Amino acid sequence: MTTDVCEVVITAADADWLARFIRSLVVDRLAAAGHTFSPISSAYWWADDVQAHAEARATLHTRVELVPAIVERANLEHPYELPCVVAVPLIAGNPAYFDWIRTETTPQG
Repeated sequence: MTTDVCEVVITAADADWLARFIRSLVVDRLAAAGHTFSPISSAYWWADDVQAHAEARATLHTRVELVPAIVERANLEHPYELPCVVAVPLIAGNPAYFDWIRTETTPQG
């Protein structure tokens, strides 16, 4: 069982902004990979009302210990007042892929 790697989900209204943000996290080695999906349909409570909008969704593969840095970046750079950033553990899968995630999220140099 693996518990040191995870998938992080982030949503945003602007798919292009989200793709750039995800790329910046990969460039900075906060994530080994990022995948964006657009459009998705979202419904949620906000400001005492149910909202329903098209959004984009991204998933990242990273180490659990990097999630706080990803949350901090999202809180600073995301256009939403309260960005969705959630992490779920990757408990099983290709061991070589998990090793790759660890390697690619380790600072180089």
